[in-house]
Amino acid sequence: MRSQQRIDERSREIARAIVARIDSDPSRDGLEKARGVCTRWLSMHDLPVLVEWRAILERAWPDIRAILLDQSERGARLRQSSPFCGILRPRERWAIYRRFRDGDAGAA
Repeated sequence: MRSQQRIDERSREIARAIVARIDSDPSRDGLEKARGVCTRWLSMHDLPVLVEWRAILERAWPDIRAILLDQSERGARLRQSSPFCGILRPRERWAIYRRFRDGDAGAA
């Protein structure tokens, strides 16, 4: 069974990869994609965490970036419902999952 701490570490690793992808793209297409995902999810489910994400996504990229990488309980909670899905290619995401499954990933 996976510990919640290990799941949170994996989630932070995925967030770091997402941040690296968006950082490397001057047009910040991934950020716009996340805004679209959040809007779509909110149209289907008016959940408090999605309302929180909508407000976060109105901020500047450096603030959003810091929230994605936040190691606090709030950061972990937000990453559980992150609208940044689809930023990484499936192959990239599964490589991170495999590293954590196989025990090769160190503590973040």
